[in-house]
Amino acid sequence: MLSKRSIPVLLVLLLTGSLIAFNSSGLNNPPDKYAIIFREVTEMLEQAHFNPKKVDDQFSMYIFKKYMEALDPDKNIFIQTDIKDLKKFETSIDDEMHGSDFKFFYFIDQLYMKRVKEVNGFYAELLSTPFQFNTAETVLLDPDKLEYPKNESARKDVWRKRLKFLTMERFSDLLDQRNLLKTTDSAYKSDVILEQESRTKVRQIISRNFERLINKTKPEERFNMLVNVITETMDPHTTFFPPVEKRSFDEQMSGRFYGIGASLKDDEGAIRINTIVAGLPAWKSQQITVGDQVLKVGQGSTEPVDLAGFESTEAVKLIRGKKGTEVRLTLKKSDGSIKIVSMIRDEVVLDETYAKSAIVEQGDKKIGYIYLPEFYADWERPNGARCSQDVAKEIIKLKDQSVDGIIMDLRNNGGGSLYDVVQMVGFFIPDGPVVQVKDREGNPTILRDRDRSVLYDGPLAVMVNEFSASASEIFAAAIQDYGRGVIIGSTSTYGKGTVQRNIELQPAASTQLAGESPELGTVKLTLQKFYRINGGSTQLRGVTPNIILPDQYESLKYREKDNPDALPWDEISKAYYIHSTPSYDLDVVKQKSLQRVESNTSFKAIKETSLLIEKSNEKVYSLQLSKYREDQKNMRDAFKKIDQMSKDSKPLKVDMLALDAAKLATDNDKLERRKQWVGNLSKDIYINETCMIISDMLKQVLLVKGN
Repeated sequence: MLSKRSIPVLLVLLLTGSLIAFNSSGLNNPPDKYAIIFREVTEMLEQAHFNPKKVDDQFSMYIFKKYMEALDPDKNIFIQTDIKDLKKFETSIDDEMHGSDFKFFYFIDQLYMKRVKEVNGFYAELLSTPFQFNTAETVLLDPDKLEYPKNESARKDVWRKRLKFLTMERFSDLLDQRNLLKTTDSAYKSDVILEQESRTKVRQIISRNFERLINKTKPEERFNMLVNVITETMDPHTTFFPPVEKRSFDEQMSGRFYGIGASLKDDEGAIRINTIVAGLPAWKSQQITVGDQVLKVGQGSTEPVDLAGFESTEAVKLIRGKKGTEVRLTLKKSDGSIKIVSMIRDEVVLDETYAKSAIVEQGDKKIGYIYLPEFYADWERPNGARCSQDVAKEIIKLKDQSVDGIIMDLRNNGGGSLYDVVQMVGFFIPDGPVVQVKDREGNPTILRDRDRSVLYDGPLAVMVNEFSASASEIFAAAIQDYGRGVIIGSTSTYGKGTVQRNIELQPAASTQLAGESPELGTVKLTLQKFYRINGGSTQLRGVTPNIILPDQYESLKYREKDNPDALPWDEISKAYYIHSTPSYDLDVVKQKSLQRVESNTSFKAIKETSLLIEKSNEKVYSLQLSKYREDQKNMRDAFKKIDQMSKDSKPLKVDMLALDAAKLATDNDKLERRKQWVGNLSKDIYINETCMIISDMLKQVLLVKGN
């Protein structure tokens, strides 16, 4: 699952117990720790992965290429002769994985550090003189299209262009800041000074990066990277956790830490916001969005730490801290603007991520709205929170308010408990299969709702987007296959249809290292695959909504299908289920929605912005300042246009349930958070359109009944 609560899903697995040991044989004698891990991970992948790739010369060649790119993603450290020299290992990695002498890693690591020190020795010279930003040249920053420099001279020119671009970015930002000042202001600085300050800042950033690489990064970290290249080649969700990272993972799973409620990810040298937890500081700020680049982290009013050269795991350590202390993030938004957001660290408050509801008035209709951020399940306590139970309570509360329809909002819901999604689908169907799960041997298991009672049988809409994954896709697919409701959202959901389980490496006694801890790490291993009841997998393709709405992030490469190592889509036999015929004509509902969307200025602006984002993904940038600033201005103007339209549009009338207001009345902080949440719903054009879709469904029902 994409969700942090993925482990409960594994109750459906046929495997039992927490530890699985794999025999080690044929290791070099005596084996070192790296060799043991290499062998253990290999055997685990080959013996237990749902669909393991054959570990042969072809696999070895692919790992060789991927690891080189992981070490040198911008292709500005190694030169072409290095690749040629290293090719002697190209077809031997698989042999080392099966127990041959462990040599590849040590050889490449030694050469890598040599080249890093070489670049560290010349980059400062390139920053010693001013850059001229009026020459017509471009820089390519797309790793997939880059080639390794032919020689050291070519490598130096690659660095010249990159440093020039980094300087131009900062120079442009400083010009924007200066333009906000009056020319008579004492803080006013000339172009010459701003350009010099920009180069100085870039030099500091690059210096910090090389300082980390040369003096702080240990060989073990690069070895762990190699192991993860191997595991994630099997599929993107099979991951190796060394002991330290596993402990950090367990900490995150427990929720016992203080932070801002946002996860980070590494994205081609940048650190970006990956997910945001509802109810926590990042979410409450209403200034942070998924995809924002985190440039700096500051502790209160102290000088912030520039994250250039940092990895996301290092950034997380800076963001976490004591409860009640201030942390400031400097963010670069999608439109290129810079924003500083101040937050007070807080403990993860789980009840803020639970299901909650509101009522939206659409004309003379009352539409119930249920927000579910993840399919959570507290398996540690007998009476722990369960999303299926909580959603049932929200449905009952909405029915008591005589709502005319219900919206289930699963946007950005990364998944979670399989048991609970089966229960939840059962609220809307009499009984029957919900999802199929297939294991490595190809044996399908049908998970069913066996309760013939239906909690809610009225009009239903399910909202999804490209970040709706796993359990969210199971729910949406089942509702769609049964014809029980309308799925609404971006062109497809995420496309994760696999199940993982954490398995600790347990080497045979004969390969234990004398005098060392046997703790080697853990592999989060893909063991099963999900299938819809119609037989098609949710893997790769996700779920295609019945009604598609414009999405400004549509072109971003975030989905499962954008990863070349993702498991393929396939299908198995269809389960027996009864498709219900809705009392409305879906084609008519779709046509009415399309007409509204095409005439809606906000949706038009979102389409335009999506095209601009898609163009920027080409990652070919002009090194002419005027052209660069023009492109950045166009992007900022497009986003401002959307924001302004949102402010100018008539807000929805959204009300908190009286029962909830009374319950929260004794906790002002929670009550204010709920009010803020309701206020945000009123400005959501996607909820507005979904409510109108339900209204169209209701009108047709009335026509059929002759009312």
